[in-house]
Amino acid sequence: MVVGQNNKNQQEESVYNLIPRTEVHVSKASGYVSKFHQNARESFKEGKSKHRTMGYAEEPVSDPQHFLKKHQNDTKQNDSNRHKDTSPSKDHSQRKPPVPSIRDAPKMGARTEKNFIQTNALDVVMTVPKKPERNIVDDRYGDKFPIDPSGLTPKYILKKNFGEVPVYIKSRRADMEKAKQEYQVYVSDYFRRGAMREMDNNERQIILDGLKKQWEDVHHEYQTLSVIIDTIPKRLYKERLEHQMKLLEKDIDLLEKHQIIYIAD
Repeated sequence: MVVGQNNKNQQEESVYNLIPRTEVHVSKASGYVSKFHQNARESFKEGKSKHRTMGYAEEPVSDPQHFLKKHQNDTKQNDSNRHKDTSPSKDHSQRKPPVPSIRDAPKMGARTEKNFIQTNALDVVMTVPKKPERNIVDDRYGDKFPIDPSGLTPKYILKKNFGEVPVYIKSRRADMEKAKQEYQVYVSDYFRRGAMREMDNNERQIILDGLKKQWEDVHHEYQTLSVIIDTIPKRLYKERLEHQMKLLEKDIDLLEKHQIIYIAD
């Protein structure tokens, strides 16, 4: 039996704390243990050795019988001896021939049938001469640079097709001319079926001159109006003249803008 507080968080004194209560023991469930637990521990320890970084707590002393010998700690020489091939089965036939001794006499009497003078002369005759470089000097100190890529020499004006109309522009013009002719034929057929004719240039010029003469007459009447428009008839007359001038200007602009005009008979 345990006599204690009813609540662990309760700090004040209470009579309920004097009531004896039975302590309840909660059994903890066992955790999951993998069957590969031991293998994981062994694989984790692989490649690791003790005392690799911090060293031994107490440095072990070597046996006095095994004292340090000459070149025992020389790592460079040990590596060279380790990689040196001392096996008797090595093929010595692949080695280069030995260097001749100073006492060995050279081979005498060796001659060749090649005519070096004639060969050199033919090489000189058959060799293509090298073209001199096209350079330009731009200052008094002798600094030079190639003149061809510098842009100082005419390059594009020497082409065969320089100044000619490109092919695509010629084809575009031909297509436009063909389309214009086809449209002209279509319009002629259309107006021929509708009993319409094309106005010739003489008739067009006569009508244009008549419209301009009429506009000058109306404009002269407009200029003769009084400065002060104080009555309704004067205002109406002025508006009528302005309306006539606008209509005449519209007709004149139509005739001057369009060279081809079709009219119905």
